Formats: sequence, C-alpha cells, structure tokens
Amino acid sequence: VQLQASGGGLVQAGESLRLSCTASASIHSIPTVAWYRQAPGKQRELVASIIHGIGIDYSDSVKGRFTISRDSVKNTLDLQMNNLRPEDTAVYYCNAQRGHVNYWGQGTLVTVSS
Repeated sequence: VQLQASGGGLVQAGESLRLSCTASASIHSIPTVAWYRQAPGKQRELVASIIHGIGIDYSDSVKGRFTISRDSVKNTLDLQMNNLRPEDTAVYYCNAQRGHVNYWGQGTLVTVSS
C-alpha cells in the first residue's frame, strides 16, 4: 500500500488545517488506518486511528479538536484539525496496517505559531 500525505502548512494558534492521505488500495479495505505525528526531538506518537470492528480512537491531547475520517469518493484518510495549538507542531504521518505489515506515508509538516 502506497500512501501520500498532504495538507500541512503554517497556521496561527486557533486556526484549522485538514490533512489528507491518498492510498493506492481501497481505503475501506485496510483494517487499520491512523495518523501519527513526530515533533522535533520527540518520539512518533499516535494521534488518531480507525480500527475495523473496534472504532475510532484519539489521543487525549487532540480529543475534541481533531477528527479522523475516510472519504470513499476520494479514497483518502483525512484528519480535520481545529483549534490548533503550538504543541501540535510536528510532522504528521499517515499509517496503514494490513496483517503484520505497516505502511507509512512520507509525512507532512504542520507548524502552529503562537
């Protein structure tokens, strides 16, 4: 599965961004899809995920502000990010898991200024 993330950019605190990840396979056919992020000097962390048969989950730091979704028309995995904070600054990666194999997009940079 090839993944291509886009939508990052520079915004001010309180503004919104929408990230999209285009997949080479049907986005609905992939059992687990997720967004991760990695801030400078920190480990990559899970932001939000959609797991088949389980549902949607968010990290506590983004709950209520971010929404993960799949667009079957565009075949994308999206992340709507509202009320952005400087601490959301990171490279965001889309992820797909099929069996024991993890697939990663190339990452898109989100910078939030205060």
